[in-house]
Amino acid sequence: MTTRSLLVGPFNRVEGDLEIRLEVEDGQVSAAYANSPMFRGFEVMMLGKDPMDALTITPRICGICSISQSAAAAAALGDLAGRAQLTQGALATAIMHGIENLCDHLTHFNLFFCADFARPAYAGRPWHDRALVRFTAMEGSAVRACVAARADLLHIVGLLGGKWPHTLAIQPGGVTRAPTLRDRIRMGSTLASFRRYLETTLFGAPVEAFAELQTAEALCGWDRGDAGLFMEIAADLGLGDMGVGPGRYLSFGAYPLPEGRAFAQGVWQNGAPVALETRSIREDLSHAWMHGETAHPSQGDTHPDEDMQSPAYSWCKAPRLAGQTMETGALARQVVDGHPAAVALARQGSNVRARVAGRLLEIARTQILLERWVAALDPDARFIDPVPLPASGVGEGLVEAARGALGHWISVTGGRISSYQIIAPTTWNFSPRDAQGQPGPVEAALVGAEVGTTEETPLSVQHIVRSFDPCMVCTVH
Repeated sequence: MTTRSLLVGPFNRVEGDLEIRLEVEDGQVSAAYANSPMFRGFEVMMLGKDPMDALTITPRICGICSISQSAAAAAALGDLAGRAQLTQGALATAIMHGIENLCDHLTHFNLFFCADFARPAYAGRPWHDRALVRFTAMEGSAVRACVAARADLLHIVGLLGGKWPHTLAIQPGGVTRAPTLRDRIRMGSTLASFRRYLETTLFGAPVEAFAELQTAEALCGWDRGDAGLFMEIAADLGLGDMGVGPGRYLSFGAYPLPEGRAFAQGVWQNGAPVALETRSIREDLSHAWMHGETAHPSQGDTHPDEDMQSPAYSWCKAPRLAGQTMETGALARQVVDGHPAAVALARQGSNVRARVAGRLLEIARTQILLERWVAALDPDARFIDPVPLPASGVGEGLVEAARGALGHWISVTGGRISSYQIIAPTTWNFSPRDAQGQPGPVEAALVGAEVGTTEETPLSVQHIVRSFDPCMVCTVH
């Protein structure tokens, strides 16, 4: 038996800093330890602030998913006040949030994930020349098309929110700007242009044809556009057998609207949907460089251990739902929402191919939702109401970022924030071990990954890690 220890990182094409220590036996990963090595302490910064400051400060956690943080903060403040956004304000928030998530998925597919297929290590594969043309970093034709389409789509956020990232438009009572009829026409035109990009480049077919696929075989057998090229590559490299997750999926439910969340809230485990009980969430600190006890985030605290004592090995806490790890993200959202092709994939087990397929599926479904929402905007309606905040109380804000379940928990005492806790999607997916020794989802998914004798940054490890689309700056805030 040959054994070695391998430190992989920092990873490129990952938002923020990430290191993973691997134990390798006979060419396969036998154990993995994910380290989020950069602590920034936004939860500590919030203490003593006016509650409304959350709308300014928390979006600065991340420049990629700032609208997600803004929406979560507004939802927490709304819950604190016992008020919901006005109907049209909620619709405008959903449009901005949906566009950010859609752009994140598009960026991940073209710029972060598929660039690995252009590596020289894959030269000679039947698809490699096409991957070079489409996905080579900075130069690929798919990369250039993606960047241009994404930039145009984000103009809608500018119309509704003034700017991206870090808009201040999203508030507990709605949004600060009511769009005009002209704005609505421009947004519809922009979405029509983006649909043409999706149908000619990404899917090579009508968006509905992809969104309405009913089986795992039909989804993974798609053979048109860049989505089809990915499916061909995934089949050749066996990505459907790589990076197996826990088989438990969590979604806080995306895009809360008066008629309900556009994508359902819940848990999927043991092959069936289960109602979500957020009271069962606990953050385990046993392997995090944190002082304190395991607690629900509403009772949690953030006291970093500056001595970084073992057995801890990460600044990331270990969130668990009823003591179990949960995978979160686009695949989880689509599974919890009950999309038949996503559920069929989940029954086969989560893996690298399934996670990317889940994002592609969500791109198509989100485009259809955005078109419907923009058409429903009423320029003559009210988009915001003032929402007075109580001097004391608690609030919970649950949304879905592109990478999965995002929660904000706020406590206010005497008109000032006395506690502010955040659990980001990558905190779930890249958590360290807990007190029971249970590894986090990515740590478990890496076990069994092939490692070549000369590989220092194994390709299989990169595929698995990037399939979760980590955002490490959000992970430890």
